[in-house]
Amino acid sequence: MTEPLLTADAHLRREGVTEGAPRPVVDVAVGVLIGADGRFLLASRPEGKVYAGYWEFPGGKLEAGESVETALARELHEELGIRVDPAQVLRWREQLVDYPHALVRLHFCKLTQWQGELQTREGQALAWASLPVTVSPVLPGAVPVLRWLEEEAALG
Repeated sequence: MTEPLLTADAHLRREGVTEGAPRPVVDVAVGVLIGADGRFLLASRPEGKVYAGYWEFPGGKLEAGESVETALARELHEELGIRVDPAQVLRWREQLVDYPHALVRLHFCKLTQWQGELQTREGQALAWASLPVTVSPVLPGAVPVLRWLEEEAALG
């Protein structure tokens, strides 16, 4: 399911598409890792990256010719040291986010199975969270996921 454009400004307001020259869309595979206890994994963005210190769901950019599933498996291994079978990646939702630095299409995938122990290979902090989250600040692109998880929990 594709959600409407989310504009990430200082107030996290929902707005229309940014005026001006069109920008290329950067595709990003994002893993919503859900543990057996129902908690989900959040990671802080490491120093030196845009939005350093913000909390997000792990993942990264697709490389040329790469599928969402393959990119997510590669990124989770690079960032967290875990192995994911691309065939077991469940695409969940998409969200287009207009950040000041880039127009990003986030491909959110739910994962309940992976192999290996979590490692912080990029110096990021990790937190197993439940709703409402207690870590902050949360990256604007991750905010809709928290709402979707809350909606699913309400449905039982």
